[in-house]
Amino acid sequence: MKAKLPPPNVDTIAAIATAQGRGGVGVIRISGRNIEVLANGILGGMPVARRATYSNFLDENGDTLDQGIALFFPAPHSYTGEDVLELQGHGGSPVLQMVLRRCLDLGARLAQPGEFTRRAFLNGKLDLAQAESVADLIDANTTEAARSAMRSLRGEFSNAIRGLVDELIGLRMLVEAMLDFPEEEVDTLDVGRRNALLSNIRSRLEHTLDTAKQGSLLREGVHVAIAGRPNVGKSSLLNCLSGEEVALVSDIPGTTRDIIRQAIQIRGVPLHIMDTAGLRESKDAVENMGIARTHQTLNRADLILLVLDASMGVTLQDQEILAGLPVNTPRLLVYNKADLLGDGVPDMPPDPSMNIAIVQVSAKTGVGMDELRSKLLKAVGWRDQESGAFMARERHLRALTLAQAHLMQAGAVLSSAELFAEELRLAQRALNEITGEFTSDDLLGEIFSRFCIGK
Repeated sequence: MKAKLPPPNVDTIAAIATAQGRGGVGVIRISGRNIEVLANGILGGMPVARRATYSNFLDENGDTLDQGIALFFPAPHSYTGEDVLELQGHGGSPVLQMVLRRCLDLGARLAQPGEFTRRAFLNGKLDLAQAESVADLIDANTTEAARSAMRSLRGEFSNAIRGLVDELIGLRMLVEAMLDFPEEEVDTLDVGRRNALLSNIRSRLEHTLDTAKQGSLLREGVHVAIAGRPNVGKSSLLNCLSGEEVALVSDIPGTTRDIIRQAIQIRGVPLHIMDTAGLRESKDAVENMGIARTHQTLNRADLILLVLDASMGVTLQDQEILAGLPVNTPRLLVYNKADLLGDGVPDMPPDPSMNIAIVQVSAKTGVGMDELRSKLLKAVGWRDQESGAFMARERHLRALTLAQAHLMQAGAVLSSAELFAEELRLAQRALNEITGEFTSDDLLGEIFSRFCIGK
């Protein structure tokens, strides 16, 4: 992407770019105009461009505040596309604050959250999807999420979107050319080409949306609620999934009174597992409060693991619980205590037509847990991909879904070239919102305000 020179009225911003707390190295980043003034005041002169220079960091009296490395990146070949100076000193908070205060005294102002990356976007160094992936890379909780964010930062997601936009532009050009002629003079070959292009774009968009959904799972994670009647092994199942004793296990019914949460990952996909109170009628006021929280948790979950006792099959109470689960939430029936079965097989659900996935496990011995993990990922829509997913946010999914809807509508109005052309334009506009071609200032403010200060 071609970088643009910064406008002449850009002020100078500065911030600590490393995390709070003790560290071996701390970095202060400065970007904008008047870098030479700051460099003269802090370093006693401008360092050579793109060469690490060992320097004393000076106060207003010429005394040394710290010692470290100075790096100067002249515009437009820098992260922000502006003149950038980085001061790499010792990582203690007091010394970093002293050097930062010296930068502010020399005319810089404290950067706002995400302002460095926002300037990179405005100066053409990154598109909006790439800029968002910077924050996603920092916030990644799993190695697969980090890889996905890096793929987006390298531009794989943006390139997929631009490829779709280029094909849409080609189709729009063909349609506009067809509009210049009466319907009876439109060549049959042009009609066939139009239909083939539309079909190809819709197919590529569907693939892109599917890949984006995988990336969204990596970014957002999945909330999984473990439910069932008392003493079926819900807490034991949580402990087995997490690999540690995070929940108290007891034969006494009603032991779990509140929601117990544990974050785990399966194949790089982050999952937020929630163990809930056993569902039953109780006269215990505290237990009933826990049961009420269980119902609230089930309504917010992305997936419900309904745990049953394999040695008992499906009881009437299990059927009542199953019937009371949120209708639109995927669920997985987990027959626990398989070690008590011997060679037996648990009963099937009361209504096989419900098409609910079933897995037989023993939280005590670990039997069936690998199958449970695989079916759990399948239930939430995760698929191992050869080329890997790219990171996607909710706004990306909405834009892709909107573009898909416009392309579907375009296929429905083929007989009206004007309406067809308008649907193509709206689809292109939706896709351009992802990379920032059409983006409101309010949206930019919301996006970048969630970044850390030094980015």
